[in-house]
Amino acid sequence: MLSADELVLLEAIRESGSLSRAAARLGKAPSTVSHAARQLELRFDALLFDRRRYRLQLTPAGQLLAREAGWLVQDVAKLTRRVKQVSLGWEDRLWIVTDELLEFETLLPVIQSFDKLDSGVHLRVTHEVLRDGRADLVIGATNEPPAIPKLRWAELGVVEWVFAVSPRHPLAKAKEPLERDAIAAHRSVVVADSSRTMAGRAYGLLGGQPVLAVPSMRAKILAQREGLGVGWLLRSRMAALLQRGEQEEKRTADPREPNVLYMAWRGEHDGRALAWWVKQIMQPRLAKRLVEGRDLFA
Repeated sequence: MLSADELVLLEAIRESGSLSRAAARLGKAPSTVSHAARQLELRFDALLFDRRRYRLQLTPAGQLLAREAGWLVQDVAKLTRRVKQVSLGWEDRLWIVTDELLEFETLLPVIQSFDKLDSGVHLRVTHEVLRDGRADLVIGATNEPPAIPKLRWAELGVVEWVFAVSPRHPLAKAKEPLERDAIAAHRSVVVADSSRTMAGRAYGLLGGQPVLAVPSMRAKILAQREGLGVGWLLRSRMAALLQRGEQEEKRTADPREPNVLYMAWRGEHDGRALAWWVKQIMQPRLAKRLVEGRDLFA
């Protein structure tokens, strides 16, 4: 294992090409640097420095050691920064889970503001279902929080749903309110994770009903606009399609109630990054923007 001084020595020799210049850079006597170089060669039992030329050069073995040492120097510097960061109360990493109902674009200004803190915290933002408590913060989950010990939560707002069909779809001319049997005869479009992990999220999906699973809410709206299936959509995300007649709202015998969106975080987690994010998301203007999102087709 190389010491920190030896790592710095190798890097100085590699960059300067001279023991004397390396010594000047390190603030040490040339004899001290020369002795340290010989000790390195003895330790590795290999010729590391080619002293036959005016400019000191590394042998292939020395080049390998210097290259790897350079990476080690960077790793040590990164580790030092991370240790200092954690000692000041910042987390090493923060894992944020957002629901697919939220557009990632609405979080970009928040991430930019967080970057200005220069905290060093590594952010991970994913679309997943919060079930086992691995994530530090979840934004935009629907209805009551899952039963996870020490989970804290706050309401963000309410979203309204529309049962929508393309004007070209057979259900567009069906008598309202649409009965379950009439809906079940046609393919439903669902977001892939919703259909796999949370039955409540694939609301209105009936037993035996054909399914088209798509990767996002935007993809679901597009599929239904093309008449590839039917289902519940967020009114705020496709109001323009309704106004232009590219989607039609249909009343159903089993209407869907609005959903409450909430934010949840691990109560035992007391890092500065999580506290900062919770404070930001709870601001009324930002919470409203996250819940309402933007009309994807305006």
